[in-house]
Amino acid sequence: MLNSPGLSWKNKQQFARMEAILNITDRRPILEGWSNDRKYCITNEEGSRFLLRISDIAQYDAKQSEFVMMQRCASLGIPMCQPVEFGICEEGIYSIQSWIDGKDAEDLIPLFSSKKQYDYGFEAGQILHRIHSLPAPDSQEDWAVRFNRKIDTRIRNYNGCPIKYPDGQAFIDFINTNRHLLNGRTQTYQHGDFHIGNMIIDRSGKLYIIDFDRSDYGDPWEEFNRIVWCAQKSSFFASGMVDGYFDGDVPADFWKLLALYIVSNTISSVCWAIPYGKTEVSKMLDQAEEVLNWFDGMTKTIPAWYIHDMVMDQNDRTDKNSGHQNGNTRKR
Repeated sequence: MLNSPGLSWKNKQQFARMEAILNITDRRPILEGWSNDRKYCITNEEGSRFLLRISDIAQYDAKQSEFVMMQRCASLGIPMCQPVEFGICEEGIYSIQSWIDGKDAEDLIPLFSSKKQYDYGFEAGQILHRIHSLPAPDSQEDWAVRFNRKIDTRIRNYNGCPIKYPDGQAFIDFINTNRHLLNGRTQTYQHGDFHIGNMIIDRSGKLYIIDFDRSDYGDPWEEFNRIVWCAQKSSFFASGMVDGYFDGDVPADFWKLLALYIVSNTISSVCWAIPYGKTEVSKMLDQAEEVLNWFDGMTKTIPAWYIHDMVMDQNDRTDKNSGHQNGNTRKR
């Protein structure tokens, strides 16, 4: 059971409220994922499970804002871990969310028919579009100024990196040629890490979005920069995600910006990977080669994985709701 000695009276009250609401009797660590949060599956006296995340107290303001925005997302009907409680405990900041009993979408999606993979992607795109209906604060810095600064840093770091991509200059040239596309972009709330690895499919076949801990504000189309991970698992899922977001009518401007955001991420990835060892570096080198091939050496802007002639009967999209029984279940 969690402890609360040494807290102020107000914080003890917050903690006691959490304990009283949930009657926590057990917690088990969750080791998956890249988050700095400590994550646990907790169980109450009734046997109900919840997700507990504990963060450093120095992150209080950021984590409180994150929790509030999760509440706003939940109010839109986003299928997600529902925010339950937020406060301070002896170990830092805690947030408690509903538990999703299911399996990782990245493991299940490739097992389905191509039509069903596309279908789940279409639904994911629709969900992302709803998330982006939350506007950014008026105080947000101009997007072009902010992202160009990020690009400059990434290129500078890449140039100083001891490991280079064989065709890295093609990425840099594409970035510099297309920076002007950043001008005038509207900003919205972003999930911050939206891809197939942060999705769960429950026992009934319902798709859920998890891990909002990297949420931010920015150009909503930048959120597609991690579609790389989706396309590597399923080109049908990735194609459906684009079509679902735009309801089948993808604007021409999207593709150049998508390429710009993907390439901007790619140019920084190999430097990021070095502290994690040779395996991660190798993954990033392979991914960069794959990205280059998708865009035909950066001479095309529509990626090779996009299945633009994928036709789906609207009635077929309901087949994923027929459900399936998974073996072992897990959730973060």
